[in-house]
Amino acid sequence: MQQGSGFLTLRQRRLAWLGFLLAAVQAPIAAKLVSDDSWLFSLCVALMVATLIIADDAARRRTAGARSSD
Repeated sequence: MQQGSGFLTLRQRRLAWLGFLLAAVQAPIAAKLVSDDSWLFSLCVALMVATLIIADDAARRRTAGARSSD
């Protein structure tokens, strides 16, 4: 399958994945160690970054599909 071009560069995409993984791992650890609900912030950040990655994937597939149908 051909790679399309999304709105994230390859470097930004890798950093987004790193940020997602760090936030996703940090949330359950913070939930165990902290008595308040501040760990929900990490969960929200992880979900927002995941949404960004999914939107970039969709943009890449859309441009790759447009190229292959030509």
